[in-house]
Amino acid sequence: MRNRLAYETSPYLQQHADNPVDWFPWGEEALRLAREQNKPILLSVGYSACHWCHVMAHESFEDPEIAALMNRLFVNIKVDREERPDLDQIYQSAHRMLTQRNGGWPLTMFLAPDQKPFFGGTYFPKAARHNLPGFDDLLERIARAYREQHDAIVAQNDELVSVLGRTLPSSSASVQLDASVVTSALEELKDLFDRVHGGLGRAPKFPHPAELELCLREGALRGDAQASEVATFTLRKMAEGGIYDQLGGGFCRYSVDEFWTIPHFEKMLYDNGPLLRLYADAWLVTSNPLFKTVCEETAGWVMREMQSPEGGYYSSFDADSEHEEGKFYVWSREHASALLDVDEYAVASLLYGLDQPPNFEGHAWHLRIVQPLTQVAAKLGLPENTAQALLASARRKLFEAREQRVRPGRDDKILTAWNALMIYGMAHASRVLGEPSWLESADRALSFMRATLWKDGRLLATYKDGKAHLNAYLDDYAFLLMALLELLQARFRKEDLTFASELADVLLAQFEDQEHGGFFFTSHDHEQLIFRPKPGHDNATPSGNGVAALALQRLGHLAGDSRYLEAAQRTLQLFLPQMQEHPGGFSTLSVALAEYHQPPTTVIVRGARGSMEPWREALAQGYTPASLGLLIDMDEKGLPTTLDKPLRAGVNAWVCRGVNCLAPIDDPSALARELGMVQ
Repeated sequence: MRNRLAYETSPYLQQHADNPVDWFPWGEEALRLAREQNKPILLSVGYSACHWCHVMAHESFEDPEIAALMNRLFVNIKVDREERPDLDQIYQSAHRMLTQRNGGWPLTMFLAPDQKPFFGGTYFPKAARHNLPGFDDLLERIARAYREQHDAIVAQNDELVSVLGRTLPSSSASVQLDASVVTSALEELKDLFDRVHGGLGRAPKFPHPAELELCLREGALRGDAQASEVATFTLRKMAEGGIYDQLGGGFCRYSVDEFWTIPHFEKMLYDNGPLLRLYADAWLVTSNPLFKTVCEETAGWVMREMQSPEGGYYSSFDADSEHEEGKFYVWSREHASALLDVDEYAVASLLYGLDQPPNFEGHAWHLRIVQPLTQVAAKLGLPENTAQALLASARRKLFEAREQRVRPGRDDKILTAWNALMIYGMAHASRVLGEPSWLESADRALSFMRATLWKDGRLLATYKDGKAHLNAYLDDYAFLLMALLELLQARFRKEDLTFASELADVLLAQFEDQEHGGFFFTSHDHEQLIFRPKPGHDNATPSGNGVAALALQRLGHLAGDSRYLEAAQRTLQLFLPQMQEHPGGFSTLSVALAEYHQPPTTVIVRGARGSMEPWREALAQGYTPASLGLLIDMDEKGLPTTLDKPLRAGVNAWVCRGVNCLAPIDDPSALARELGMVQ
């Protein structure tokens, strides 16, 4: 008999629907049962693509004896951290406080019936090993402690909630917004930079797109070659490494080694959206064809494997197939050589390291570029174009053979925040590289979201199998607002500007802390939990407060609405003390702070739609991260006064810095020169 998780939209929860554990989803039914029976809650948080979540499920949650113990001693609640990031943030923070260790997934927390946690960990094995207790023994000990040490647990819980409250940032309107924090952030990131292999810090290595974007942007604006190198060198090493899917495109979540060779094979939508945008900008900065290729292959993967027929983007691919991590991606020499002819294999083996010792678990090869193709061609005595043709043929054969394998599981729920990140990435890469199909893909996703996840003037957080539900979070609104601002630059539609203002108004009405500034992660009418986070630090995704501040500033300048500018300023004032303490952790807020001090240059182009292409090309020339360009049809009506420039003969552009605009420009080349001078 299936448990209650069978009725949930989350593929992760549905994976546990056949467990003998009497699982509940998070909700009033489970919480009320815990209160009525005075039973502790076993809260298990994970996600569909999580390798160790699967391991713990197979070892413990599918075991009838363990399940019987769980059912007798606890009310068991299973949570998908992707659908409920509010719960994940709270209990990850609590885990760090209780254990003085970083958390992760699976997160295993034990709560009192009032939702306050008193013990926690991450993965626990079924039998004791590696200094970890066996899960069955742990369950007995936790239940006994709850019965016998109840008063001490209540006191500890109250103190923990009090400490959580004290982690919220505090500041005042009198704080002076010191731009030197941005410089400090750059210096901290440059100190973390691995100059040999790229990346920030040592293994495991994550992509850190928010940090790399800050380095690329400020490196260009300041003429800081070292900051630019942090970004461009890291992006090159990642593109050549195994964290990048050399055959199918797209990036895995992180590399387990410092060389970017062997990834944790999960492929997440939220990584690939920002990275797609970043590689497009890196191509503008460097003209490195590798970066353009990464954009083409990653966008191709997104449209091929991650976009639903309805238009929205799916969430992730699992690390495992056939219960083995990486099995879908790795190769034996014998299999690769059997698929390719002698000349193709000669090129591929030298390029991807098949001629070297195995790099995956001692017996297989995960493809990564070990030397440039020019070097491979020279070693083989081939013209470079011949080597390129052989490589293209080899890659095609390997990819087609890989497509016949058992694929990793795909989490096909559609998350608002992650879709917004991908819409932003696809639209930006399309604008930079001039590829209309990517913009069309982004438009399809936006149309799906407006039709399905925007109801009665509010966003919903998740969709699957015809059901959209869950109150949306700060990230949903902030990321989608930022995506709309990018779409407006890729192709202007007044309805998208209106939608952007509607999202911004909900941010101010439902998420802003009017007293102290900044934005809570959950809305004012959200379910009451034990803590209400207000995150400013960038994590795997950019800070919701950072994106909100940046997007509201940009919208404020475009729409001429001071409410948005003032809310962004209050956010920066709130987080400035934390930014000064650890500047490198607040890269998105640092970009917002930089734009607070030097607002972006706004370019408004008005004219007949069929005459815009030379102007679009002028706006796309060079890397101009501190400018916003809108091409607005002369027939567009009802624009805000900031955009409603007077119509003149032909096409004209207005370059505005703050509230000051230059005389109209009627020549695209003159506009390109002017923008070059701006930066």
